[in-house]
Amino acid sequence: MNNHSFNRISWSVNIVPASGTAGKRRTASKAERREQLIKATIRSIASNGLSDTTMATVSGEAGLSQGIINLHFQSKEKLLLETLSYVVDEYKLLWEQAMEKAGSDSAERLSELVAVDFHRSVCDRNKLAVWFAFWSESKARPTYRKLCAARDHGYDRMLRRLCADLKAEGDYANVDPGSAARGLAAMTEGLWLDMLVSPRSMSRDKAKQTCRAYLAHLFPRHFSYKRAEKKIA
Repeated sequence: MNNHSFNRISWSVNIVPASGTAGKRRTASKAERREQLIKATIRSIASNGLSDTTMATVSGEAGLSQGIINLHFQSKEKLLLETLSYVVDEYKLLWEQAMEKAGSDSAERLSELVAVDFHRSVCDRNKLAVWFAFWSESKARPTYRKLCAARDHGYDRMLRRLCADLKAEGDYANVDPGSAARGLAAMTEGLWLDMLVSPRSMSRDKAKQTCRAYLAHLFPRHFSYKRAEKKIA
């Protein structure tokens, strides 16, 4: 994600809380409890925005006392950093796993990256709201910027490499790999925003089709927009 694309803004969307949170068993392990609190923080940020997320709002989402939150995270800032790390690591793991399964074909690998970008877990509206909330603050918060950049750099390098491979394979003389990769990344970010603010008009499947149309325009010997697509996960 290129965080320079976003101004400082406060994101707050109406998200339906996950059911059964308050019923989480009190004997949960430390790792389970931390994940429970991080997921509650994600819901709080989605509902209240980053600045209005507090230990109290997270406590309410989790159905646990603020003392439990302090025990595991000590401060709101540490909780927010762990929450950002959680969504960054989850996304990174998804596309790394996709690359391991995709084989060596460059077009297939790029297709898998697009599929990951519109995976059900990635496009969860709570998490989309969290991404935009942290990106909007990253210019003023070096710790947020560092975490977002770590995810961006690896992903962007992969995109550029695949676009360069496709250019060589298909002899696409007019394609600049860097520009092609930046265009795809920017398109993805815009489609995520559409899904967040206008979910009725932009679905995951429609977003994926839009990206494939872009790839078909750049690499017509490797991608066909009209080709039937399997339902995305």
